[in-house]
Amino acid sequence: MMTIQLPALLRRLSPLLIAGLLGACASTAPQQDLTPNSERNALPRSWSPAPHPADQPTATLSAAPIEAAHPVLEDSLQPGVAIDLNEAKAAADLWVRLRKGFDMPELDNDGVRRAEIWYSTRPDYVQRMAERGGRYLFHIIEEVEKRGMPTELALLPFIESAFNPQAMSTAKASGMWQFVPATGRDFALKQNIFRDDRRAVLASTRAALDYLERLHKMFGGDWQLALAAYNWGQGNVQKAINRNLKAGLPTDYDNLKMPDETRYYLPKLQAVKNIVLAPQKFGLSLPAMSNHPYFLSVTLDRDIDVDLAARLAGMKVDEFKQFNPQMNKPVMLAAGSNQMLLPYDNARTFTESLAAHRGPLASWTAWTVSQTMSPAAAARQVGMSEAQLREINKIPPRMLVKKGSTLLVPRAAHRIEDVSEHMAEHGAIDLAPDAPALRRVSYKAGKADTVQSMANRYRVSPAQVAQWNKVGVKAAFKPGQTVVMYQAFAPKRATVAKASSGAKASKPGKSSQATKTSKAGAPYTGTPARQMSKR
Repeated sequence: MMTIQLPALLRRLSPLLIAGLLGACASTAPQQDLTPNSERNALPRSWSPAPHPADQPTATLSAAPIEAAHPVLEDSLQPGVAIDLNEAKAAADLWVRLRKGFDMPELDNDGVRRAEIWYSTRPDYVQRMAERGGRYLFHIIEEVEKRGMPTELALLPFIESAFNPQAMSTAKASGMWQFVPATGRDFALKQNIFRDDRRAVLASTRAALDYLERLHKMFGGDWQLALAAYNWGQGNVQKAINRNLKAGLPTDYDNLKMPDETRYYLPKLQAVKNIVLAPQKFGLSLPAMSNHPYFLSVTLDRDIDVDLAARLAGMKVDEFKQFNPQMNKPVMLAAGSNQMLLPYDNARTFTESLAAHRGPLASWTAWTVSQTMSPAAAARQVGMSEAQLREINKIPPRMLVKKGSTLLVPRAAHRIEDVSEHMAEHGAIDLAPDAPALRRVSYKAGKADTVQSMANRYRVSPAQVAQWNKVGVKAAFKPGQTVVMYQAFAPKRATVAKASSGAKASKPGKSSQATKTSKAGAPYTGTPARQMSKR
C-alpha cells in the first residue's frame, strides 16, 4: 500500500526555512566566467520553486526554532495557496474527494461486466496502475475541478495508458493521455528533437482537458459522445451521428455504430469508476492517497544533464523520468521546458545538493550543421566518436546530415553557453540518403516490357520502377509507352575514356550516353540531369 505523505522532517520545518532551502541558489547570480578552468558553468543561474508573489517575506535562518514552527507549506504550482498539514483537509483521503465529483451518466451493460472481471482478476496490475497514478492524481483532480468537469475524467489515464507517461501506442499516440502527433500539435504540445510535451505531466494534462472541453461543447454537452470522440476522433463520431440522422435513428452513444474499441471504451471507464467506488466488492484494494500535492515544480534556469539532476535530487534516473518524462535527450534545456517536477522531499535534497555541487551542470549542448555532411565528418568536427554521435542523435546508417540540422554534441571550453530559446523550440534534424546523385532518363517500352523486366534490366527494385511510373508492381507497359527510370551519374571522364578506347557500348542504364538504346531497340532520350536525392 502506498501512502502519499510528506516526510516527517518537512512537517517540522518552518515555512520560511522551507522557502530558504528551495530558493537557496536563487538569491545571487554569479558573475559570468568563461575561462576553461571555471569551477562550473558560471553564466547567471538560479534554481527555485515557480515564482511566488513578489511580496513574499525574505527567508532567513534566524526564524523561530524548528520544533516550534507551525508546519505550513506552499504548493509552487498554486502560489499563495498554503498547505497546512495539520488541517484535516490535507490528511483526507484523495479517493473520497475523487468519488464526490463523479457526475457522468452511469453505464450498466455486458461491456462493463466484462471490464470489471478483467480488472478484478488482475489485482497486481490494478495495484501498480493505482500506485503510478498516485503521483499525478492530485494535480489532475485539481485541474478538473477548476474547470467544473466531472472527476471521472481524472480516471481516463487508467484507460489510456495505465498512468504510464512513457506509453506509446501502435498508432504513435504517446503519454498518459495518449495524444497522436497531429492532435498534440493542435493543442500546443511541442514535439521536437529535445522534448515531446505529449509525455509532459503538466502540459499533456492541460491539453487533454482543453480537448475534452472542446468535444463536450461540440457534442451538445454529452460526455459519452465527447469521450467516444476522444477515442475515435471527432470527425468519425460526427459522421456516425449524421448517418443516424439520415436514417431517422437516435444519435446517442448507445445507438451509434462504432468500432469495438470505442464501444468498449466507456464500459472500461465505468468499470474503473465502479472499482474506485467500492474496491472491496471486486476483491481489490487501493493504495492510500492524501489530499495534498505529490510533487513540486522547480524552476529551471540553467541547462542540466538528466543524470546529474536525478543524482542531486537523490533519485534514480528512471524514477526522475516518471516526473519529467518529456525529454528526448540526456539534457534538460532551461530555454525549453523551464521547469522540472520533483517530490517534495527530493526538491529539498536537490537544492541542498546543488548548492554544494562543483563542476559543470550540463555536458551537452546543441550545434547547427553549417553544410550537409556525413555523421563521421560531423563527429570529427565536434570531437566525439561517430558511433556516439549517431546514437545520441538517432541517425540511421547510410544517411547524411543536412545543412541547418541541429545536433546534440559535447560541450567544450569554447562552447559553454546554454542552448538558445530559438534552438530549444525549433531545433530539428534533417537527413538525406547517402547515395549517388540520380538523374531522370526516359525509355520507350518494348512489346514485352513490364515493371519486373525493367527492374531486372536496370538492377533496381520493382517497387522503385512502379513508384517512378505510378503503376502497380505487376503492371505491364504498352509498346512505345514512355518508361521513367532514375540512374546514378556516370563520371564524364569515364565515358570519354571508354569512347577513346573503342569499347563497345554497354547496356542501357550502365552509361549516361544519350545514344544508347533499350533492349527492345527503341531509342531513349536523357532528360537534363537533376538531383534526385534528398540532399
